[in-house]
Amino acid sequence: MNIIIIPRKRSKPVKLVLGPLSCAFAALAMVGVVAVASVGVYQYAHRHIVERELYTLQQVKSSAEAALGALTSRLSLLQSHVLRLDALGARLADMAQIDDIEFGADNPPGIGGPQPAQAATASALSDSGLLLAMGRLERALHDRGDKLAAMESMLMGRSLQNRTVPLGNPAQGGWVSSRFGYRSDPITGNREFHRGIDLAGRSGLPITSMASGIVTWSGPDQAYGNMIEISHGNGYVTRYAHNSRNLVAAGQRVERGEVIAMMGSTGRSTGAHVHFEVIKNGKHVDPSRYIPLQ
Repeated sequence: MNIIIIPRKRSKPVKLVLGPLSCAFAALAMVGVVAVASVGVYQYAHRHIVERELYTLQQVKSSAEAALGALTSRLSLLQSHVLRLDALGARLADMAQIDDIEFGADNPPGIGGPQPAQAATASALSDSGLLLAMGRLERALHDRGDKLAAMESMLMGRSLQNRTVPLGNPAQGGWVSSRFGYRSDPITGNREFHRGIDLAGRSGLPITSMASGIVTWSGPDQAYGNMIEISHGNGYVTRYAHNSRNLVAAGQRVERGEVIAMMGSTGRSTGAHVHFEVIKNGKHVDPSRYIPLQ
């Protein structure tokens, strides 16, 4: 192997002649230099990559911790909402006198069923305290929602029932002139069964519906005179007879307390009054059960 060295100043080049052994050592030296340089470059690149990955992981960790903090804060807020729902539900149940529904953590809903196939996966996730708390909160919200919906249904049903059950006085200011049951007929004097109650008063006194319902009859009758019949549902029907004038027509919807007629003495009558009947499931019942008589 020949190596030519050219000096800086102008002079003749120097020629070195290396033998085979010297060439081998020179090659090994060059390989070593290249290897050391390569290792240095690799270490630098690897360190840079590791530092970049560590920075990325730190950023992810910071984001996860911030998200976890936000979730924990949100969970606490939702739990406070559940407590307020409990307090509200308990107050409503007490005001509505509903004893069948109880609110609070000590009164879970009555539910059950076989264990689902994915229970093992779910239990693996439940190791986290946050997931456990969120699961409890979800169940609590479902429970309170179901209870409030049931309470709403009960109150609506009760309100509907209250509107359709006869209650009140169809002739405010009138007085009882004949009660329900056997009596001497005012026309013939014979002992007859009186199927309603008579409330006497001045002619033209307003007659009001005892409950909400649909007018099924409004017109004249030989015995009842001008009569109104109202179907209220739940098996209830009421009748208002001897009116001087009917103010509603058949098929019309009326509300409790609505004026439906004026007191008179039409039909088989001896004076101004309203003959009031209550029919429950096809049978006449004593109207005084539904009228707060003095």
